[in-house]
Amino acid sequence: MDQTTLVVGKSTLLHKWQRRKKLYVNYRYAYLLAIPGFIYFLIFKLAPMWGLLIAFKEFSPFAGFWASEWVGFKYFAEFFSNPYFYLMFRNTIVISMMNLIFFFPAPIILALLLNEIRIEKFKRLNQSIIYMPHFLSWVVIAGVTFFMLSSDVGLVNKIIVNTGGEPIAFLSNPKLFWWVLLLQNTWKEIGWGTILFLAAMSQVDPSQYEAATMDGASRMQKIMNITIPSILPTIIVLFILRLGHIMDVGFEQVLLMANPFVRDVAEVFDTYSYNQGINQGNFSIAITVGIFKSIVGLFMVVISDRIVKRMGHSGIY
Repeated sequence: MDQTTLVVGKSTLLHKWQRRKKLYVNYRYAYLLAIPGFIYFLIFKLAPMWGLLIAFKEFSPFAGFWASEWVGFKYFAEFFSNPYFYLMFRNTIVISMMNLIFFFPAPIILALLLNEIRIEKFKRLNQSIIYMPHFLSWVVIAGVTFFMLSSDVGLVNKIIVNTGGEPIAFLSNPKLFWWVLLLQNTWKEIGWGTILFLAAMSQVDPSQYEAATMDGASRMQKIMNITIPSILPTIIVLFILRLGHIMDVGFEQVLLMANPFVRDVAEVFDTYSYNQGINQGNFSIAITVGIFKSIVGLFMVVISDRIVKRMGHSGIY
C-alpha cells in the first residue's frame, strides 16, 4: 500500500467522521430525548441478559450465581423430554393461531368501520367506549367472565335456564376453554388495537377519495382500493411482530382462567415456567423455557420477514 492510498483512506475516514459529527450536532435534541429510552433498555433489557446463563447452571440461591455448578444443556434435554412438552406446545400454538386468525383481523375491521363514521363526536364516543376494557386488569376481566359464564350464578346460563335450556359449563368444558380465552382477549384489546390502524388511515391523501367519488366509486370500493392498500405496510409490520410473540399467549389470562377440569388444554409454556420457577424454585428450567420461546419467536420473525420481502413488500428491517 503506497503513501497516496493511505492519505486517501485517511481523508475518506475524516470526511465520514465530519459528516457524522454534523449529523449528531443537527439532531442533538433528538438524541437527547432518546437517552431515557436508551437507559431503560440498557438497565431492564440488556443488563439482565447475563441471567440467561442460569439455564446452563445448577442454580442455587444459596450458592449464588457464579458458584453454582455448570451443567451445560442438561435442562434443555430435561425440558424437551418432559412428557408434557408436546401438550404445552400444542396448547400454546393453538391459542396463538386462534388469536392470529380471529383476533388479529378484528381491530383492522373495526378501524375500517370507525373510519367510515362521519359524525366526529359519535366517532370519538365509540372510540372511548371500546378503549375502556384495555385498562382493566385480567383479574377484573376474569371476575366479569365468571359473573357472565359461570354454571350456577352466570348471567348467560340464567338466561338459558329461564328460556327452558340446560346450563352450559363454559368455564369447565375443555372444548370451550380456548374460545373463552379468544372472546376475552378480543373484548379487552380490540379497541386498543385500532389505534395504529386509525393513525395509518389518517395519513391517506383525501384527494384519492375525492377522485374515487368523482369516478363513481362506492364506499366499499374506496375501502378495498384505497384504504386497505394504504395501511397494508402497517398491517404487515404488526403481523410480523405478532409472529414474534407466537409463544406468548397471555400468562395472567391463562393462569386466572385455568382450573383442574381444563388442565389438559390450559397448560402452556408460560404457566409451566411460572410453576417451575416461582412455585418450585427451579429457576434453571424456567429460564430454559424463556430461551426456547425467544428462539422460536426470533425464527418466526426472520422467516416471515424474508417471505414478505420476496412477495414485494417491505419488511421490518
